Amino acid sequence: MEFDAPLLLTFVAYLLLILVLGVKAYRQTHDLGDYILGGRKLGAVVTALSVGASDMSGWLLLGLPGAIYLSGLSEVWIGIGLTIGAYLNWLFVAKRLRLYSQHAGNALTLPDYFENRFQDTTRVLRTLSASVILLFFTFYTASGLVGGAILFENSFGLEYSTALLAGGLIIVSYTFIGGFLAVAWTDAIQAFLMLLALLIAPVAVVIGSGGLSNVSVQLQHINPDSMSMFADMGMLAFLSLVSWGLGYAGQPHILARFMAAENPEKLLPARRLAMAWMVVVLFGSVTTGLAGIVYFAEAPLVNPETVFIELSQSLFNPWVAGIITAAILSAIMSTIDSQLLVSSSVISEDIYRVFFRPDASERELLAVSRGAVIVIAILALIIASDRESRVLDLVSYAWAGFGAAFGPVIVFSLFWWAMTARAAIGGMLTGALTVVFWSNFEGGVFDLYEIVPGFLFASLAILGISVFKPEQNEQVLAEFEVVEILRRAD
Repeated sequence: MEFDAPLLLTFVAYLLLILVLGVKAYRQTHDLGDYILGGRKLGAVVTALSVGASDMSGWLLLGLPGAIYLSGLSEVWIGIGLTIGAYLNWLFVAKRLRLYSQHAGNALTLPDYFENRFQDTTRVLRTLSASVILLFFTFYTASGLVGGAILFENSFGLEYSTALLAGGLIIVSYTFIGGFLAVAWTDAIQAFLMLLALLIAPVAVVIGSGGLSNVSVQLQHINPDSMSMFADMGMLAFLSLVSWGLGYAGQPHILARFMAAENPEKLLPARRLAMAWMVVVLFGSVTTGLAGIVYFAEAPLVNPETVFIELSQSLFNPWVAGIITAAILSAIMSTIDSQLLVSSSVISEDIYRVFFRPDASERELLAVSRGAVIVIAILALIIASDRESRVLDLVSYAWAGFGAAFGPVIVFSLFWWAMTARAAIGGMLTGALTVVFWSNFEGGVFDLYEIVPGFLFASLAILGISVFKPEQNEQVLAEFEVVEILRRAD
């Protein structure tokens, strides 16, 4: 496959900009706190856009348009469920977690927060949560690398394995160098590019097809069910789609943005901007999938998840296509970099410093974090090497794992004084094991998305253990009251 020079030049220019930002962030990264949370200096705009970009990932530009292209408008319920879940996460979790994570020993990671919140001296809670993060983030990172390989494969004619390595090398480079600030800054740029791309592509198809009414008529002709939100949908399928929103409260790469906000007041304008951005890009993603049904009606795509890539390269001149290609890579990178960073921070802060080198210097911990970025990336590359891997499948598994294992623990820890360390451990184990078990079966009730039983059973475990023996540590109870007072005061 041949590619035009303008496409390549535009794409390379974008990558150079990302690396420059990585170097700039490197100069402002002086200790582990800077590398993991950027010194808690994120403003409202960067917080909002980086949350959105790290959340949506390649799923927004590859997975969701592909699902809509394949199945029609019925897949829109994923987006609706996510929008509701994201808003509730901003409304109820963001501010409380920002306050509590700083007040609970200035926690830099989720395992750090869990241990400090419950004053768990056994280290079981920290070890378990760190293990969950490393397990599911490896799969989540693999989903992004698959998306990057699909992009390079279709844009530049590379073999899948070569494309996989190329995408992985680019993402690891600036994450390794710049840490959290590089990730947050680049995510903000990537969010803008994703927004631009998802507005341009579907609009171009609609205009080229004679307007919205003509597109609607063509969709009805091609597949009458494509415009139905309930086509061939039973109750289990509906619940599986809308339940994606349950996962937000447990995603470490999103929660890290809340913890890194400059102050709690910045989270209100950040929430408004983030939700406006999310609604627009989800609308654009769904519209892109529908536009692909019309545009490729006579020559259906072999891989539905390439619909956005194929549309951009068919509709636009190479310069514009280069920008859109960069936007697709942006979506992929914006989640992988966050996941690599969270995973590396868990290895350095929650495993290496706690169990092996309690007196390790900041420079040593930084080196361990950067080395962990490479190790996690290699493991994810091994998983992603399967050419038949699908972005949406890998994302759904990891999303369910985090949502069920961490979501209930986070919510109850922020709202319920009676919750104990044992309840957190029980809930986390129950949620994670349910997802792993449920995902290995098919048919009947097992067709329900595993996040639903995982979240439910984890919540019941937390409630049961805490009601049987509620928190009695006076220091833990006093800290909970202090955080509540601070929240109300703000």
